[in-house]
Amino acid sequence: MAVKIRLKRMGKIRAPFYRVVVMDSRTKRDGRAIEEIGKYHPTEEPSLIEIDMERAHYWLAQGAQPTEAVAALLKVVDGGTLKTKEPKTSKKDLYEAAIAAAGKADDGGSAPRKKAEKKSDAPKADAPKADEAKTDEADTAKVEA
Repeated sequence: MAVKIRLKRMGKIRAPFYRVVVMDSRTKRDGRAIEEIGKYHPTEEPSLIEIDMERAHYWLAQGAQPTEAVAALLKVVDGGTLKTKEPKTSKKDLYEAAIAAAGKADDGGSAPRKKAEKKSDAPKADAPKADEAKTDEADTAKVEA
């Protein structure tokens, strides 16, 4: 189950307040929560933020991912010491890194490159022989004429 720590909107139309809840990512925004761990009142001056950090750290340890808004709130409450899982590197980045590493290794002169060079050298050696044969034929043609 993909668990997220996110905000659940409550209140009136122009007077919102939020509860910080732990819920499955597939449920509705205002749906049933697994656990309510705090509240956030943005309209009050100063904004009221109450979060049970013990429960928040527990859910983060269990693999719950905070939304961007909740991550910002957790940093404010926890004094900037929030530790969340680092996102995995994308497959595209891994692929590009592997290509770059392979490119550096091939610059050193690996076996497949040497074989390709030998094949390219062989036709060049045949080409002058063909040119010599053409020039010999041209010389004999001039002599006969």
